[in-house]
Amino acid sequence: MWPYPRTLAHRGGGTLAPENTIAALRCGLAHGYRAVEFDVMLARDGVPVVVHDVELGRTVAGSGAIPDYTSAQLAAMDAGSWFGAPFAGEGVPAFDAVVAYCQAHGIWMNIEIKPAPGAEAATGTVVAQRTRQHFADGGLSPLLSSFSIDALVAARDAAPELARGWLVEELPQDWLAQARQLGVVAIHCDHTPLTRERVAAIKAEGFGVFCYTVNTVERASELLGWGVDGFCTDRIDLIAPVPAMA
Repeated sequence: MWPYPRTLAHRGGGTLAPENTIAALRCGLAHGYRAVEFDVMLARDGVPVVVHDVELGRTVAGSGAIPDYTSAQLAAMDAGSWFGAPFAGEGVPAFDAVVAYCQAHGIWMNIEIKPAPGAEAATGTVVAQRTRQHFADGGLSPLLSSFSIDALVAARDAAPELARGWLVEELPQDWLAQARQLGVVAIHCDHTPLTRERVAAIKAEGFGVFCYTVNTVERASELLGWGVDGFCTDRIDLIAPVPAMA
């Protein structure tokens, strides 16, 4: 059975705050979301930071790439002005700071390992090790996920007790063999091509089904009716949080 929350705020605050920032976490919480999805990659100093794009320019002002800068340099950059003037000065947060905020406010996390090219194994290892450290005293552990097979393998080897999900746009023909080899507990699918039959097939093999990124009430209701276990959404203003399964 899926032990996790069923609705997650995508990148912290969906479309209502600058993604992958502490401000986004505050926004999600204000809308009743106590479960979030966010992305993690490594800065130049090997410190994990919460950000989606490898290249600067879309959400973080500047040029170059995340691995070109230290975590301290990234924290001092502006990751909020692109969204709106009230968020000017919102920096790229360290992974540790985001986890600490979530733990302090009872927010569950789906942590997407989003490695820069060439850093797949290193990112998977560091994120898994840091997550294990943060939850050494117990609590409902986060679910690690990634599109990167190498990152998932590294995370599994570094902290095999942490649950993992495999992100896919389209299920490959050999998905079942790969999922079993990876030791994941869930398949994280693009909801767009998903069908009721495919959901049933995945669940019949004992895996959870999680979807990204569901932004209408109608589609959310349809997917839950098919047996989808959870999804993330940008529209935390439209889709109310769904309670975890009893």
